[in-house]
Amino acid sequence: MRFQLNFKSGKPVYLQVVDQVKAAAASGAVRPGEPLPSIRPLAEELRVNRNTVAKAYGELESQGVIETIAGKGCFVRANNSPFKKAVRLELLTQEIDDAVIQAHHFQVGKAEFLRLTEDRFDAFQHRRDRAAHS
Repeated sequence: MRFQLNFKSGKPVYLQVVDQVKAAAASGAVRPGEPLPSIRPLAEELRVNRNTVAKAYGELESQGVIETIAGKGCFVRANNSPFKKAVRLELLTQEIDDAVIQAHHFQVGKAEFLRLTEDRFDAFQHRRDRAAHS
């Protein structure tokens, strides 16, 4: 699993890690039972303090996304499968909220934003359809 951190986003690094693990679990990129990277090597790779990664993993465990097995590590929990629609919708809602905030900053109105969203959705679907028929 690869993490992409944005230190300029204003969002705490540990929450970025939490969101990315949740998104990976919800999308199926990380399967139930699959181990997460160990805290120390991940902290070194991301160039953050070990406590930051530990805090992210603690948050993920409290949300039921992962479980820690003593001496073995942290693993994605089976009950948080990619088929849980509520998890996927929650993650998508966060992404949409970010896009709405950006639209507001760029002074893009609701009608124009919805039209652009619909156009992008259709373009993506068209690309998927073409790829499926290749």
